[in-house]
Amino acid sequence: MEYIMFKWLHILSSTLLFGTGIGSAWYLLFAVISRNVTAIAVVTRIVVLTDWIFTGATMIVQPATGFYLVHLAGYPLHSRWIMWSLVLYLVALACWLPVVWLQIRLRKLSASAAARGLPLSKEFWRCFTAWVVLGVPAFFAFLGIFYLMVAKPV
Repeated sequence: MEYIMFKWLHILSSTLLFGTGIGSAWYLLFAVISRNVTAIAVVTRIVVLTDWIFTGATMIVQPATGFYLVHLAGYPLHSRWIMWSLVLYLVALACWLPVVWLQIRLRKLSASAAARGLPLSKEFWRCFTAWVVLGVPAFFAFLGIFYLMVAKPV
């Protein structure tokens, strides 16, 4: 029963982590494409909050439950699929940490532009470009982790 409960927590948190990331990226991307500064300001505020609540929490729960499941199942930590999962997780984490800062910056810049009735600044577009560039490897890292989690290739 303990294994099933932690497996459920692990799967639930991975779903929240990946789903929140995809959903936040989707809404922010299409808000920015609309070029509606007020909409962008609202969406970036929600994305920052959502990222802290869901992504932040699950970035902690994922490795904690994952390591415990590995322990309960008796998998050696040096198994290739576990090592690759860790590497990909670290890649995703390395992308996410600057993304948090970028999202906070995007929120501030878009709120300021919306309040003043101005277009988005060049700094906003630089931050947004960096946000997209960091999101791509994080997305593929999570796809790889999901595959390894399910397949556990030898």
